[in-house]
Amino acid sequence: MNINTKELVKSGLFLALGLILPYIFHFTGMPGDILLPMHIPVLLCGFILGERYGLLIGFITPLLNSVITGMPPIYPVAISMAFELAAYGWLSGYLFRKKAYNLYLSLIIAMIFGRFISGLANYLLLGFAGKTFALKLFMINAFVKPIWGIIIQIIIIPIMVKSIVKNDKVVSLNG
Repeated sequence: MNINTKELVKSGLFLALGLILPYIFHFTGMPGDILLPMHIPVLLCGFILGERYGLLIGFITPLLNSVITGMPPIYPVAISMAFELAAYGWLSGYLFRKKAYNLYLSLIIAMIFGRFISGLANYLLLGFAGKTFALKLFMINAFVKPIWGIIIQIIIIPIMVKSIVKNDKVVSLNG
């Protein structure tokens, strides 16, 4: 595996954003479970750096947040989020960079697939704890409650990816 210093620094930036944004949301009282601030840096990481970094940053970010700040609670939320965000980061990078899918299509597929993985992880984790998985409650918490976060992601992420990719190519050509 060829690790490039520039990619390592960028992945560190995405990890830092994944730690700082949710903290700002919780500190200011903004609803993180509705606006999804941890998802944005992970999706950006997948699009910008590819599926390997997206998967790694996606998996680490919620677990590290849980250990450092106590949010989200480690079991089952941070663990299921680790799989969800790893799926976001991996699939967004894979579809966009390897399969050359449209940016919007890659984003939407990654968001749906990540939520499916979250549901599966929650089903398994709650089952191991002897608790019941309520599909209806999960669907509300995955698609209805965070609708504003989903809309924000669909608007902001393509704009940011296009801007970063455009600026990165300009820097690469001139530098």
